[in-house]
Amino acid sequence: MNLSPLWLSFKTAIIATIIVFIVAVFLARVLSRRSFPGKSVIEAIFLLPLVLPPTVVGFGLLILFGKNGPIGKVLIEWFNIQIVFSWYAVIIAAIVVSFPLMYQSASAAFQGYDAHLEYAAYTMGASKWRVFWTISFPLAWPGLLAGLVLTFARALGEFGATLMLAGYIPGITDTIPLAIYFAVESGNMKMATFWVIIIVVLGFSAILWLNWWSKRHMMDHSNNKKA
Repeated sequence: MNLSPLWLSFKTAIIATIIVFIVAVFLARVLSRRSFPGKSVIEAIFLLPLVLPPTVVGFGLLILFGKNGPIGKVLIEWFNIQIVFSWYAVIIAAIVVSFPLMYQSASAAFQGYDAHLEYAAYTMGASKWRVFWTISFPLAWPGLLAGLVLTFARALGEFGATLMLAGYIPGITDTIPLAIYFAVESGNMKMATFWVIIIVVLGFSAILWLNWWSKRHMMDHSNNKKA
């Protein structure tokens, strides 16, 4: 049995999660402590893929990264890189669709603790970088980890935007969700069932682990308070 959809999905989800985590944490940290006109509009744009149908997101990406699109045309003419119908398209679709989950989790995490702890560190001469790594990041970590797991699971299961932007090319863009769809289309229900079981087990395991870790973290936090 060809397992390329499994490895491709894992590779895509891992790379997309790393990129999304870095970008979303940075943006959430910056915006969580600032207030300015238009902030709500910017955050609404960040979260828009969460409420739009994936095919609509995919269509928007196709317009942007197509050979005549504003980004796609530049990439082709300047770097000879075609995004549409390539593995890059799979990554981009996973990033865009999963980004809102990470941003929302990170934003809530950075707003969930007392900001005066950071201000106190600043008054004692600590740099912003040191404050982030020694105070902000550790305090926000439980929420960031939850967003990280959900982002990975969402990237792993992305279908609609991927199909629109990357198409289905065996060995290149055939992630598990696409493999399921085209297995059903071709009448190969045995193959479709196999991949459905795989992705359900992976998604269930991620959520189960997250719930277990959250409960354990809450118990440890409660015990530390009592101590």
